[in-house]
Amino acid sequence: MARVLVALGGNAIQRAHDAGTWADATRQMRRTAPVLAAIVARGHELVVTHGNGPQVGDLLREAELGAREVPPPPMHVLDAESEGQIGYLIAQELSAALRTARVPRVVVPIVSRTEVARRDPAFRHPTKPVGRFYSAAEAARLRRTAGWTLREDAARGGWRRVVPSPRPRRWLEGDAVRAALDGRLGRSCVFVVTGGGGIPVVRGGGGRYEGVEAVIDKDRAAAVVAAQIGAATLAIVTDVPGAAVGYGTPRQRWLGRVDAAELRRYRRAGEFAEGSMGPKVTAGLEFLAAGGRYLVITDIPSLARGLAGRAGTRVGEPP
Repeated sequence: MARVLVALGGNAIQRAHDAGTWADATRQMRRTAPVLAAIVARGHELVVTHGNGPQVGDLLREAELGAREVPPPPMHVLDAESEGQIGYLIAQELSAALRTARVPRVVVPIVSRTEVARRDPAFRHPTKPVGRFYSAAEAARLRRTAGWTLREDAARGGWRRVVPSPRPRRWLEGDAVRAALDGRLGRSCVFVVTGGGGIPVVRGGGGRYEGVEAVIDKDRAAAVVAAQIGAATLAIVTDVPGAAVGYGTPRQRWLGRVDAAELRRYRRAGEFAEGSMGPKVTAGLEFLAAGGRYLVITDIPSLARGLAGRAGTRVGEPP
């Protein structure tokens, strides 16, 4: 039996061409949940983390549209809302899939905080786009009235808000979940944690934590979570079967079994784009450097075979 952290992203929760309704999300999670249930049915301990990009973008738009009647909440509060929303979705569908598989487990979503450094350089150089596109006039107004940083995306014909993406340092609830997993709860619960990378917080005076306007990369947060809970395996789920060199070119080649040194060389050569596969590869290498035994990057249809060492981009041997 191994402790497995599955980091859900891409179309595991919401497909790009869907309308973004709750029915769409339920339908897609209903396809994903049996794959996760099968991991538990094989005797593994499962912890799940997930992205929140489309959902938190929708919440930002809701807050913007309702601002005349309801004060808009800060982004870290919207991060918490999206964790609750997606955690509920996963609990509903995974609980049903576990019952179908006749595996007695309680799915426990946890609203999770991730500590970042107050002086992280990302706060001086925001880079993470969030929310919708704006016209030049709207961007100028939002800079003046809301203090936002916006950057033009000429290819898509608009301006978009960018926020800091600081490096995750510690998952605040991690020690408690590790203790639960190491005790009897490891055989009776599936925890859903650090959605969207977790709610970004910084340490303030007197040990108090303060939420900040930022977005934490979910994959790098997954590497932190995996280390804190002592996971042997990190499975990063994306939209494609694995990482590739020459992606989108005539020389494209999917990577199967590789070692960490080879993956680092490809990363240094710029083979993995920062907006897509780059953070996943970086997170995987950080997990392995922290003592992780097995990394797999793949899609939901290939996940079971990836965990068995037969699909996806993988480093190490399945425990």
